[in-house]
Amino acid sequence: MPSPASRPAPPAHRHVTDAERRARLVTRHRLAPAVRTDDVVTVADDLVALHSTDPVTVYLSVAARMATPALGAVDAALHDDRTLLRHHAMRRTLWVVGREHASLVHHAATVDVAAVQRRDLLRQAAAAGLGDPVAWYAGAADRVLGLLAAQGPTAARDVGTALPDLAAQQLVLPGGGPQPAHTRVLLVLGFEGRVLRARPLGTWINGQYRWAAAHDWVPGGIADVGGPEPRRTAAAGLARAHLHAFGPVTRDDLRWWAGWTVAVTRTALDDVGAVPVTLDGGATGYLLPDDLEPVPDPGRSVALLPSLDPTTMGWKARDWYLDPVHAPQLFDRNGNGGPAIWVDGAVAGTWVQRPDGTLATRLFTRLDAAARREVDAAAERLRALLGDVRFRARFPAPVQAELLAGG
Repeated sequence: MPSPASRPAPPAHRHVTDAERRARLVTRHRLAPAVRTDDVVTVADDLVALHSTDPVTVYLSVAARMATPALGAVDAALHDDRTLLRHHAMRRTLWVVGREHASLVHHAATVDVAAVQRRDLLRQAAAAGLGDPVAWYAGAADRVLGLLAAQGPTAARDVGTALPDLAAQQLVLPGGGPQPAHTRVLLVLGFEGRVLRARPLGTWINGQYRWAAAHDWVPGGIADVGGPEPRRTAAAGLARAHLHAFGPVTRDDLRWWAGWTVAVTRTALDDVGAVPVTLDGGATGYLLPDDLEPVPDPGRSVALLPSLDPTTMGWKARDWYLDPVHAPQLFDRNGNGGPAIWVDGAVAGTWVQRPDGTLATRLFTRLDAAARREVDAAAERLRALLGDVRFRARFPAPVQAELLAGG
């Protein structure tokens, strides 16, 4: 056995500067004109998942990365081709994901959330005196699924109309009022992956959806990942996708984003062979073992991204792309990021749609004249894309009120 002095020194960690991280972000997140694509599923997959708590986010996140932005292409992928699915996953958030990633997020994250939701439902059913809660839920679930199979995608209120006795049963939520039992059953079935959200009740900016039986909406429903340890297999797959899209990430970044425990996060990083690198400021980040080389300079990039866009929300530590001084102008107290102006891989400001359809912008940082012109041009393209559509971001930037008032 060689003496300690003769043993080879461990390889030094590669250092990834903030500038390199921003170049990776621009390239992997398709923010530069040269890397944009009209394949909406590729856009979603490259970002792993699209936030869907605000339905507007899905459409505008994709459109910002398309070579020829078209809202109809997003709608077709969601409701006609069904190559994109809406599903609750990490952090109990509603996401839009491609079918492969739907399987990963479901088994790596949603199954745990579903178990908690089901337990809460059974507790509420017991408190309401509905007999054996397990048998009650099994029967209610079978009735709802049978109705959806017979009628096709159906709004929650119409499920209640078709099953009036179930709708008449009231369950009390902690800290809230009574809720018709059929709505709670639909929600838990959604977490369990047995039903999926289908077309909205109104236009694409509406957040109320029809429900469909998962196996009827897409062949096979949400696919199984297989293997003796499906959760661990899925967690590794999700970690690999996240590191490719967002790497380098710190362990806390990944743990926060996925909603995992420290132990699950460590195991997932180990399973993908994540390689530690040092970051500006001294933190340790991780890259995939086959993704250690620097990316080429992507060139100038300007994009107006919606609130909760994956690029804005992909990391817990954000000071490498947003000056902490300006964070309170973009993020609310709960950490939700508002609409953001991105220039060369960093947040340069925020924007809002005014009631007359114009887009008001505010820059946080000084930009050269060419960059300012590109921001104005991007705002005009987005205004034209939206046309007569008017919306209010559900998670606005804290300075939105000033912008709406003309400040």
